[in-house]
Amino acid sequence: MNKAGAPYSETIQDSSVSSRQKLKKIISEIKALVKIGIVNSNLITTFAGLWLAIYFTGSSLSQNWDLFFLTMIGSALVIAGGCMVNNWYDVDIDPKMIRTRNRPTVTGFFSLKAVLTMGIAATIIGLILLSFTTLEAAFFGFVGWFVYVVLYTMWSKRKTTLNTIIGSFSGAMPPLIGWAAVYPQFHIVPFILFLIMFIWQTPHFLSLAMKKTEDYREAGVPMLPVVHGFDITKRQIVVYIACLLPLPYFLTSLGTVFVVVATLLNIGWLIFGIIGLFTNDDLKWANIIFIYSLNYLTVIFMLMIIVTLPIFN
Repeated sequence: MNKAGAPYSETIQDSSVSSRQKLKKIISEIKALVKIGIVNSNLITTFAGLWLAIYFTGSSLSQNWDLFFLTMIGSALVIAGGCMVNNWYDVDIDPKMIRTRNRPTVTGFFSLKAVLTMGIAATIIGLILLSFTTLEAAFFGFVGWFVYVVLYTMWSKRKTTLNTIIGSFSGAMPPLIGWAAVYPQFHIVPFILFLIMFIWQTPHFLSLAMKKTEDYREAGVPMLPVVHGFDITKRQIVVYIACLLPLPYFLTSLGTVFVVVATLLNIGWLIFGIIGLFTNDDLKWANIIFIYSLNYLTVIFMLMIIVTLPIFN
């Protein structure tokens, strides 16, 4: 028995449960700090770029395990570093928005000094790891980080509705990083991957902005639906979706299956987009567009990988 009269076994068990809960809490807060969803989605496109570079150069993943690990870990650290600095900088407006008011920088779970230090350290380590693949990969990683942190977070996000377009340059960098890590020369494939990611982000984030319009208005962030309303935003979304239509035909080297499926995905998204021009339930439509965008990105990049697997070639 311990001093409180409880058996030692129960005390140890309670202590173990408490430790696991604390560890779980810390992991949860770290995931929120680095925006794990953004990191994961960007790593999918990074890997797609790397995989396709291996495929088109006639190499194999088994011959490039070092590049694979350096690229994925380096990219993850650079992206996470940018997200941490973003959280550090936005600590004044995050409490004003429902979806961001529980971030660890707002609740104080991590000190702002610690967040900034971790963000910069992760970025530097990530860029160093990428430089061990090729300097071009590290360059694309730095450009993505700089655009996201400086040009988007610190400059355009609070000043202009063009913030979405500016931020899209950052989100389009991961497939270029993956490709350049293996084959640091110009090729039509990574260029089209860049365009797909760049164009995709506008309907994705504008639909999210429609759903969170009041949040952005409260925080003073000039997103397009906040400044110009839903009608103009919906037209912009449709225009950008339409711009995706010709892109699969520049990737015919991936085969007929890819071109057909990608085209059907584009047409389906465009149909949903056009429907929005005639609907009165704007928020429901915005949610459909947002969900479609998430599935679109996953399917189209996974399909690029699947159709180039050895068993299909």
